[in-house]
Amino acid sequence: MQGLSASSKLSLAVLVVVFLLSLESSASAAHSRRRLVSDAEDEPCNKMTLYYHDILYNGVNNTANATSAASTKPTALSTTHWKNGTYFGTLVTFDDPMTVGKALPAAGEEPVARAQGFYLYDKQESYNSWFGFSIVFNSTAHKGTINLLGADLMDQKTRDLSVVGGTGDFFMTRGIATLQLDAYEGTVYFRLKMEIKLYECYV
Repeated sequence: MQGLSASSKLSLAVLVVVFLLSLESSASAAHSRRRLVSDAEDEPCNKMTLYYHDILYNGVNNTANATSAASTKPTALSTTHWKNGTYFGTLVTFDDPMTVGKALPAAGEEPVARAQGFYLYDKQESYNSWFGFSIVFNSTAHKGTINLLGADLMDQKTRDLSVVGGTGDFFMTRGIATLQLDAYEGTVYFRLKMEIKLYECYV
């Protein structure tokens, strides 16, 4: 700090101390939680059932209620497979409501959470996709996120996505979300039943 005035040196020292104290308080906040790890597959430390509602923009007349839309322009390859029903190469971005019951939220009613992220159709031979998204909670019951990744193997009755982390009430959580198609209307709407089982929790 040679060449700095005494007041500059003092300001710099205060700034460093404040920075170190903020790091220490963040670390202690994280470590003040107690880590729970489940011993058995049938005994998660937290579980919930939610319904995921996806209303795909049809390009014509559902802009008011669509919650997802294709984010990529079809290439010659994806257009070829689109005709076969695989949608290969298409990326869809979504901001979908999630509910405790099967019904969509009534007008003006807030869903229990929102699923925000994307899925892409990643197989040429059959109908298949890959998900990357967060379940975002902002209610009196829960605040924070649960983050999920994985293959949605559509030819299987149930399929699992990995819960790879979380924030807020779901800080650093790990687990599995089991998906099952619950309802659909053509290619414009589908509802998934999502059984979320968390095996690593911080409370």
